[in-house]
Amino acid sequence: MGAVDSPGAAHVVWGVELSPFVLKLESMLRSAGVPFRRLPRDGGRIENARIAALVERAKRDGTARRPPVTDPLDDYPLVPYLITPAREVLFDSSALAAWLDDNHPAAYGPLVPEDPALRFAARLVDEAFDEVGLYLVHHNRWKLAATDNDRPGLRLAREYARHLPPGTGRVFGAWFERRQVRRLPYLFSVAPDGYRVDGLTAAMTPPSRDGFPPTHDLLEEIWRRWVDGCDAILRAQPFLLGDRFTVADASAYGQLSMNLTDPAATRALRERSPITFDWLLSIRDGKHASARGELRLSRNLTPLLTAIADVFPPLMQANRRAWEKAVQTGATRFNESAFDADECLYDGELLGRPYRSVAKAFQVRTWRDLCAEWPALPPDARSAFAELLPGRDLDGVFVAS
Repeated sequence: MGAVDSPGAAHVVWGVELSPFVLKLESMLRSAGVPFRRLPRDGGRIENARIAALVERAKRDGTARRPPVTDPLDDYPLVPYLITPAREVLFDSSALAAWLDDNHPAAYGPLVPEDPALRFAARLVDEAFDEVGLYLVHHNRWKLAATDNDRPGLRLAREYARHLPPGTGRVFGAWFERRQVRRLPYLFSVAPDGYRVDGLTAAMTPPSRDGFPPTHDLLEEIWRRWVDGCDAILRAQPFLLGDRFTVADASAYGQLSMNLTDPAATRALRERSPITFDWLLSIRDGKHASARGELRLSRNLTPLLTAIADVFPPLMQANRRAWEKAVQTGATRFNESAFDADECLYDGELLGRPYRSVAKAFQVRTWRDLCAEWPALPPDARSAFAELLPGRDLDGVFVAS
Protein backbone atom coordinates (compact mmCIF):
# COMPACT_ATOMS: atom_id res chain seq x y z
CA MET A 1 0.00 0.00 0.00
CA GLY A 2 1.35 3.43 -0.90
CA ALA A 3 1.25 6.71 0.93
CA VAL A 4 -1.89 7.49 2.88
CA ASP A 5 -3.27 10.58 4.53
CA SER A 6 -0.52 11.43 6.99
CA PRO A 7 -0.71 13.76 10.02
CA GLY A 8 2.79 15.08 9.30
CA ALA A 9 2.43 15.40 5.54
CA ALA A 10 3.67 18.59 3.95
CA HIS A 11 1.34 18.37 0.94
CA VAL A 12 -2.25 19.47 1.45
CA VAL A 13 -5.29 18.62 -0.65
CA TRP A 14 -7.89 21.35 -0.19
CA GLY A 15 -11.21 19.72 -0.95
CA VAL A 16 -13.89 17.28 0.15
CA GLU A 17 -14.75 13.68 -0.65
CA LEU A 18 -17.93 14.74 -2.46
CA SER A 19 -15.70 15.93 -5.31
CA PRO A 20 -14.66 13.28 -7.86
CA PHE A 21 -11.58 15.35 -8.64
CA VAL A 22 -10.46 15.20 -5.01
CA LEU A 23 -10.82 11.41 -5.12
CA LYS A 24 -8.86 11.30 -8.38
CA LEU A 25 -6.06 13.48 -7.03
CA GLU A 26 -5.79 11.50 -3.81
CA SER A 27 -5.55 8.21 -5.72
CA MET A 28 -2.65 9.64 -7.75
CA LEU A 29 -0.85 10.94 -4.66
CA ARG A 30 -1.12 7.51 -3.05
CA SER A 31 0.12 5.78 -6.20
CA ALA A 32 3.12 8.13 -6.30
CA GLY A 33 3.86 7.59 -2.60
CA VAL A 34 3.30 11.23 -1.66
CA PRO A 35 1.94 11.67 1.89
CA PHE A 36 -0.76 14.30 2.20
CA ARG A 37 -3.46 15.67 4.42
CA ARG A 38 -6.92 16.66 3.29
CA LEU A 39 -8.26 19.94 4.60
CA PRO A 40 -10.57 21.09 6.00
CA ARG A 41 -11.30 17.55 7.24
CA ASP A 42 -7.91 17.02 8.92
CA GLY A 43 -7.15 20.57 10.05
CA GLY A 44 -7.98 22.76 12.98
CA ARG A 45 -9.87 26.02 12.65
CA ILE A 46 -6.80 28.23 12.47
CA GLU A 47 -4.99 26.08 9.92
CA ASN A 48 -8.12 25.70 7.80
CA ALA A 49 -8.65 29.45 7.81
CA ARG A 50 -5.04 30.03 6.75
CA ILE A 51 -5.18 27.52 3.90
CA ALA A 52 -8.54 28.82 2.70
CA ALA A 53 -7.10 32.35 2.67
CA LEU A 54 -4.00 31.12 0.83
CA VAL A 55 -6.13 29.51 -1.89
CA GLU A 56 -8.41 32.52 -2.27
CA ARG A 57 -5.46 34.92 -2.42
CA ALA A 58 -3.75 32.78 -5.06
CA LYS A 59 -6.93 32.76 -7.16
CA ARG A 60 -7.36 36.50 -6.77
CA ASP A 61 -3.73 37.26 -7.59
CA GLY A 62 -3.57 34.79 -10.46
CA THR A 63 -0.79 32.77 -8.80
CA ALA A 64 -2.88 29.62 -8.48
CA ARG A 65 -1.37 27.58 -11.28
CA ARG A 66 -2.38 24.79 -13.61
CA PRO A 67 1.06 23.28 -14.21
CA PRO A 68 3.12 23.97 -16.14
CA VAL A 69 1.38 27.21 -17.19
CA THR A 70 -2.19 28.37 -16.68
CA ASP A 71 -4.09 29.01 -19.91
CA PRO A 72 -6.41 32.03 -20.36
CA LEU A 73 -9.27 29.57 -21.02
CA ASP A 74 -8.78 27.80 -17.69
CA ASP A 75 -11.41 28.29 -15.01
CA TYR A 76 -10.59 28.04 -11.31
CA PRO A 77 -12.44 25.08 -9.76
CA LEU A 78 -14.13 25.15 -6.39
CA VAL A 79 -11.92 22.20 -5.37
CA PRO A 80 -9.44 20.56 -5.32
CA TYR A 81 -6.23 22.50 -4.89
CA LEU A 82 -2.88 20.95 -4.08
CA ILE A 83 -0.76 23.05 -1.75
CA THR A 84 2.91 22.11 -1.89
CA PRO A 85 5.51 22.41 0.92
CA ALA A 86 6.63 25.66 -0.78
CA ARG A 87 3.01 26.89 -0.49
CA GLU A 88 2.41 26.80 -4.23
CA VAL A 89 -1.30 26.49 -5.04
CA LEU A 90 -1.84 24.11 -7.95
CA PHE A 91 -5.03 22.93 -9.64
CA ASP A 92 -6.35 20.64 -12.41
CA SER A 93 -6.04 16.96 -11.60
CA SER A 94 -4.99 15.98 -15.14
CA ALA A 95 -2.16 18.50 -15.18
CA LEU A 96 -1.16 17.35 -11.71
CA ALA A 97 -0.64 13.81 -13.02
CA ALA A 98 2.22 15.07 -15.20
CA TRP A 99 3.41 17.31 -12.36
CA LEU A 100 3.63 14.31 -10.06
CA ASP A 101 5.55 12.35 -12.71
CA ASP A 102 8.07 15.20 -12.93
CA ASN A 103 8.38 16.00 -9.23
CA HIS A 104 7.53 12.73 -7.44
CA PRO A 105 8.17 9.91 -9.93
CA ALA A 106 6.78 6.58 -8.81
CA ALA A 107 9.08 3.56 -8.81
CA TYR A 108 6.65 1.49 -10.88
CA GLY A 109 6.35 4.02 -13.74
CA PRO A 110 4.63 7.30 -14.59
CA LEU A 111 0.95 8.10 -14.30
CA VAL A 112 1.06 9.46 -17.86
CA PRO A 113 2.54 6.65 -19.98
CA GLU A 114 5.73 7.33 -21.90
CA ASP A 115 4.77 5.24 -24.93
CA PRO A 116 3.06 7.68 -27.36
CA ALA A 117 0.05 5.51 -28.25
CA LEU A 118 -0.54 4.52 -24.64
CA ARG A 119 -0.15 8.13 -23.55
CA PHE A 120 -2.82 9.25 -26.01
CA ALA A 121 -5.16 6.48 -24.88
CA ALA A 122 -4.63 7.46 -21.25
CA ARG A 123 -5.19 11.13 -22.00
CA LEU A 124 -8.38 10.42 -23.95
CA VAL A 125 -9.89 8.27 -21.21
CA ASP A 126 -8.80 10.77 -18.57
CA GLU A 127 -10.33 13.82 -20.23
CA ALA A 128 -13.49 11.98 -21.25
CA PHE A 129 -14.20 10.88 -17.69
CA ASP A 130 -13.32 14.31 -16.33
CA GLU A 131 -15.71 16.14 -18.65
CA VAL A 132 -18.54 13.69 -19.43
CA GLY A 133 -18.13 11.34 -16.49
CA LEU A 134 -18.77 14.27 -14.17
CA TYR A 135 -22.20 14.72 -15.76
CA LEU A 136 -23.02 11.05 -15.25
CA VAL A 137 -22.12 10.80 -11.58
CA HIS A 138 -23.54 14.21 -10.65
CA HIS A 139 -26.80 13.05 -12.24
CA ASN A 140 -26.65 9.77 -10.32
CA ARG A 141 -26.15 11.56 -7.02
CA TRP A 142 -28.91 14.13 -7.34
CA LYS A 143 -31.43 12.17 -9.39
CA LEU A 144 -30.89 8.43 -8.87
CA ALA A 145 -29.91 8.75 -5.20
CA ALA A 146 -32.13 11.77 -4.48
CA THR A 147 -34.20 10.02 -1.80
CA ASP A 148 -31.28 8.41 0.07
CA ASN A 149 -31.16 9.07 3.79
CA ASP A 150 -27.37 9.59 3.87
CA ARG A 151 -27.57 13.15 2.64
CA PRO A 152 -24.51 14.60 0.85
CA GLY A 153 -25.07 17.98 2.50
CA LEU A 154 -24.68 16.45 5.95
CA ARG A 155 -21.50 14.66 4.91
CA LEU A 156 -20.15 17.94 3.55
CA ALA A 157 -21.01 19.73 6.77
CA ARG A 158 -19.08 17.13 8.76
CA GLU A 159 -15.97 17.71 6.63
CA TYR A 160 -16.33 21.47 7.04
CA ALA A 161 -17.07 21.27 10.78
CA ARG A 162 -13.73 22.87 11.70
CA HIS A 163 -13.98 25.57 9.09
CA LEU A 164 -17.57 26.78 9.33
CA PRO A 165 -18.84 29.00 12.14
CA PRO A 166 -20.18 26.81 14.97
CA GLY A 167 -23.79 25.78 14.58
CA THR A 168 -24.02 26.54 10.83
CA GLY A 169 -23.30 23.06 9.46
CA ARG A 170 -26.87 22.00 8.74
CA VAL A 171 -27.70 25.31 7.11
CA PHE A 172 -24.58 25.09 4.95
CA GLY A 173 -25.35 21.48 4.01
CA ALA A 174 -28.92 22.29 3.03
CA TRP A 175 -27.76 25.26 0.95
CA PHE A 176 -25.20 23.08 -0.82
CA GLU A 177 -27.80 20.44 -1.69
CA ARG A 178 -30.20 23.01 -3.15
CA ARG A 179 -27.32 24.55 -5.11
CA GLN A 180 -26.25 21.24 -6.61
CA VAL A 181 -29.78 20.30 -7.61
CA ARG A 182 -30.26 23.72 -9.21
CA ARG A 183 -27.02 23.19 -11.18
CA LEU A 184 -28.16 19.90 -12.72
CA PRO A 185 -29.13 21.42 -16.11
CA TYR A 186 -25.76 23.19 -16.33
CA LEU A 187 -24.15 19.79 -15.78
CA PHE A 188 -26.23 18.32 -18.61
CA SER A 189 -28.98 16.71 -16.52
CA VAL A 190 -32.37 18.13 -17.56
CA ALA A 191 -35.58 16.58 -16.27
CA PRO A 192 -38.70 16.17 -18.40
CA ASP A 193 -41.38 18.81 -17.91
CA GLY A 194 -43.49 18.00 -14.88
CA TYR A 195 -40.92 15.65 -13.35
CA ARG A 196 -41.79 14.76 -9.75
CA VAL A 197 -40.54 12.30 -7.14
CA ASP A 198 -42.59 11.33 -4.09
CA GLY A 199 -41.02 12.65 -0.93
CA LEU A 200 -38.86 15.32 -2.59
CA THR A 201 -39.44 19.01 -2.07
CA ALA A 202 -39.50 21.31 -5.08
CA ALA A 203 -36.01 22.57 -4.17
CA MET A 204 -34.60 19.04 -4.20
CA THR A 205 -36.42 17.82 -7.32
CA PRO A 206 -34.20 17.61 -10.43
CA PRO A 207 -35.36 20.52 -12.59
CA SER A 208 -36.39 20.90 -16.18
CA ARG A 209 -35.53 24.07 -18.08
CA ASP A 210 -37.60 25.88 -20.69
CA GLY A 211 -36.41 25.12 -24.19
CA PHE A 212 -34.06 22.33 -23.07
CA PRO A 213 -34.71 18.72 -24.17
CA PRO A 214 -34.76 16.22 -21.30
CA THR A 215 -31.50 14.31 -20.93
CA HIS A 216 -32.05 11.85 -18.07
CA ASP A 217 -32.39 8.88 -20.42
CA LEU A 218 -29.38 9.99 -22.46
CA LEU A 219 -27.12 10.28 -19.42
CA GLU A 220 -28.22 6.92 -18.08
CA GLU A 221 -27.55 5.27 -21.45
CA ILE A 222 -24.05 6.80 -21.57
CA TRP A 223 -23.40 5.65 -18.00
CA ARG A 224 -24.37 2.07 -18.85
CA ARG A 225 -22.14 2.06 -21.94
CA TRP A 226 -19.15 3.47 -20.10
CA VAL A 227 -19.49 1.12 -17.12
CA ASP A 228 -19.86 -1.82 -19.52
CA GLY A 229 -16.70 -0.63 -21.29
CA CYS A 230 -14.78 -0.62 -18.01
CA ASP A 231 -16.19 -4.04 -17.17
CA ALA A 232 -14.97 -5.50 -20.47
CA ILE A 233 -11.41 -4.38 -19.69
CA LEU A 234 -11.34 -5.30 -16.02
CA ARG A 235 -12.53 -8.84 -16.74
CA ALA A 236 -9.26 -9.33 -18.62
CA GLN A 237 -6.67 -7.23 -16.78
CA PRO A 238 -6.16 -5.39 -13.47
CA PHE A 239 -6.23 -1.81 -14.83
CA LEU A 240 -7.50 0.01 -17.88
CA LEU A 241 -4.14 0.04 -19.67
CA GLY A 242 -2.61 -3.14 -18.34
CA ASP A 243 -1.06 -4.27 -15.08
CA ARG A 244 -0.60 -0.99 -13.25
CA PHE A 245 -2.35 2.25 -12.38
CA THR A 246 -2.29 5.30 -14.69
CA VAL A 247 -4.07 8.62 -14.99
CA ALA A 248 -6.79 6.83 -17.00
CA ASP A 249 -7.61 4.69 -13.97
CA ALA A 250 -7.42 7.72 -11.68
CA SER A 251 -10.02 9.62 -13.69
CA ALA A 252 -12.42 6.69 -14.06
CA TYR A 253 -12.00 5.95 -10.36
CA GLY A 254 -12.54 9.56 -9.30
CA GLN A 255 -15.79 9.90 -11.17
CA LEU A 256 -17.34 6.47 -10.62
CA SER A 257 -16.27 6.20 -6.99
CA MET A 258 -17.94 9.53 -6.20
CA ASN A 259 -21.18 7.54 -6.10
CA LEU A 260 -19.84 4.97 -3.62
CA THR A 261 -21.23 7.17 -0.85
CA ASP A 262 -24.65 7.39 -2.56
CA PRO A 263 -26.51 4.17 -1.61
CA ALA A 264 -28.95 3.98 -4.54
CA ALA A 265 -26.26 4.79 -7.09
CA THR A 266 -23.91 2.29 -5.43
CA ARG A 267 -26.51 -0.45 -5.77
CA ALA A 268 -26.98 0.37 -9.45
CA LEU A 269 -23.25 0.19 -10.07
CA ARG A 270 -22.79 -3.04 -8.14
CA GLU A 271 -25.68 -4.65 -10.02
CA ARG A 272 -24.42 -3.45 -13.41
CA SER A 273 -20.80 -4.49 -12.91
CA PRO A 274 -19.64 -6.21 -9.72
CA ILE A 275 -16.14 -6.30 -11.23
CA THR A 276 -15.95 -2.54 -11.72
CA PHE A 277 -17.48 -2.01 -8.29
CA ASP A 278 -14.83 -4.17 -6.60
CA TRP A 279 -12.10 -2.46 -8.63
CA LEU A 280 -13.20 0.92 -7.31
CA LEU A 281 -13.13 -0.40 -3.75
CA SER A 282 -9.60 -1.71 -4.22
CA ILE A 283 -8.38 1.71 -5.36
CA ARG A 284 -10.28 3.42 -2.57
CA ASP A 285 -8.43 1.13 -0.14
CA GLY A 286 -5.04 1.97 -1.68
CA LYS A 287 -4.30 -1.44 -3.18
CA HIS A 288 -3.50 0.11 -6.56
CA ALA A 289 -0.34 1.69 -5.17
CA SER A 290 1.46 -1.65 -4.94
CA ALA A 291 0.60 -2.81 -8.47
CA ARG A 292 3.52 -3.47 -10.80
CA GLY A 293 3.71 -4.62 -14.40
CA GLU A 294 3.48 -3.63 -18.02
CA LEU A 295 1.14 -1.37 -19.91
CA ARG A 296 -0.25 -2.37 -23.29
CA LEU A 297 -2.69 -1.41 -25.99
CA SER A 298 -5.20 -4.23 -26.12
CA ARG A 299 -8.45 -4.88 -27.92
CA ASN A 300 -9.91 -5.15 -24.44
CA LEU A 301 -9.96 -1.34 -24.65
CA THR A 302 -12.19 -1.22 -27.72
CA PRO A 303 -15.62 -1.29 -25.98
CA LEU A 304 -14.69 1.59 -23.67
CA LEU A 305 -12.95 3.61 -26.38
CA THR A 306 -15.95 3.09 -28.68
CA ALA A 307 -18.36 4.24 -25.98
CA ILE A 308 -16.20 7.29 -25.36
CA ALA A 309 -15.76 8.06 -29.07
CA ASP A 310 -19.53 8.04 -29.59
CA VAL A 311 -20.02 10.83 -27.05
CA PHE A 312 -16.93 12.76 -25.97
CA PRO A 313 -15.53 13.99 -29.33
CA PRO A 314 -18.89 15.08 -30.79
CA LEU A 315 -19.73 16.94 -27.58
CA MET A 316 -16.35 18.67 -27.48
CA GLN A 317 -16.55 19.54 -31.18
CA ALA A 318 -19.99 21.08 -30.76
CA ASN A 319 -18.83 23.01 -27.71
CA ARG A 320 -15.79 24.35 -29.58
CA ARG A 321 -17.95 25.53 -32.50
CA ALA A 322 -20.37 27.24 -30.11
CA TRP A 323 -17.52 28.96 -28.29
CA GLU A 324 -15.92 30.16 -31.54
CA LYS A 325 -19.26 31.51 -32.77
CA ALA A 326 -19.86 33.28 -29.48
CA VAL A 327 -16.38 34.84 -29.49
CA GLN A 328 -16.96 36.11 -33.02
CA THR A 329 -20.10 37.89 -31.85
CA GLY A 330 -18.25 39.57 -28.99
CA ALA A 331 -19.23 37.29 -26.10
CA THR A 332 -16.94 37.41 -23.10
CA ARG A 333 -18.94 35.40 -20.58
CA PHE A 334 -18.99 31.59 -20.76
CA ASN A 335 -19.44 28.58 -18.52
CA GLU A 336 -21.92 28.71 -15.64
CA SER A 337 -22.38 32.48 -15.51
CA ALA A 338 -23.37 32.48 -19.19
CA PHE A 339 -25.69 29.52 -18.62
CA ASP A 340 -27.46 31.30 -15.79
CA ALA A 341 -27.92 34.33 -18.06
CA ASP A 342 -29.19 32.23 -21.03
CA GLU A 343 -26.15 33.27 -23.08
CA CYS A 344 -23.90 31.26 -25.41
CA LEU A 345 -26.34 28.35 -25.57
CA TYR A 346 -26.18 25.82 -28.38
CA ASP A 347 -28.05 22.71 -29.52
CA GLY A 348 -26.64 19.32 -30.42
CA GLU A 349 -27.33 15.61 -30.61
CA LEU A 350 -25.71 12.62 -28.92
CA LEU A 351 -26.62 8.97 -29.53
CA GLY A 352 -29.57 10.18 -31.58
CA ARG A 353 -30.96 12.31 -28.72
CA PRO A 354 -31.11 16.13 -28.67
CA TYR A 355 -29.56 18.30 -25.98
CA ARG A 356 -28.93 21.97 -25.24
CA SER A 357 -25.85 23.22 -23.42
CA VAL A 358 -23.67 26.29 -22.93
CA ALA A 359 -20.26 27.05 -24.40
CA LYS A 360 -17.62 26.11 -21.83
CA ALA A 361 -14.27 27.77 -22.38
CA PHE A 362 -12.30 25.34 -20.23
CA GLN A 363 -13.55 22.46 -22.40
CA VAL A 364 -12.27 24.29 -25.46
CA ARG A 365 -8.80 24.24 -23.92
CA THR A 366 -9.14 20.57 -22.95
CA TRP A 367 -10.18 19.54 -26.47
CA ARG A 368 -7.62 21.79 -28.16
CA ASP A 369 -4.77 20.27 -26.16
CA LEU A 370 -5.92 16.71 -26.80
CA CYS A 371 -6.34 17.32 -30.52
CA ALA A 372 -2.88 18.84 -30.73
CA GLU A 373 -1.41 15.58 -29.44
CA TRP A 374 -2.93 13.41 -32.19
CA PRO A 375 -1.03 14.73 -35.26
CA ALA A 376 2.14 14.94 -33.15
CA LEU A 377 2.10 11.17 -32.58
CA PRO A 378 4.55 9.06 -34.59
CA PRO A 379 2.78 7.29 -37.49
CA ASP A 380 3.17 3.86 -35.88
CA ALA A 381 1.56 5.14 -32.67
CA ARG A 382 -1.40 6.59 -34.57
CA SER A 383 -1.81 3.29 -36.43
CA ALA A 384 -1.64 1.26 -33.23
CA PHE A 385 -4.28 3.40 -31.56
CA ALA A 386 -6.49 3.51 -34.67
CA GLU A 387 -6.62 -0.30 -34.72
CA LEU A 388 -8.67 -0.12 -31.52
CA LEU A 389 -11.32 2.04 -33.23
CA PRO A 390 -11.64 0.48 -36.69
CA GLY A 391 -13.64 2.31 -39.34
CA ARG A 392 -13.28 5.76 -37.76
CA ASP A 393 -11.59 8.73 -39.39
CA LEU A 394 -9.55 9.77 -36.37
CA ASP A 395 -7.70 12.42 -38.38
CA GLY A 396 -11.12 14.00 -38.87
CA VAL A 397 -12.10 13.57 -35.22
CA PHE A 398 -9.07 15.02 -33.45
CA VAL A 399 -8.98 18.38 -35.20
CA ALA A 400 -8.23 21.37 -33.01
CA SER A 401 -9.64 24.02 -35.31
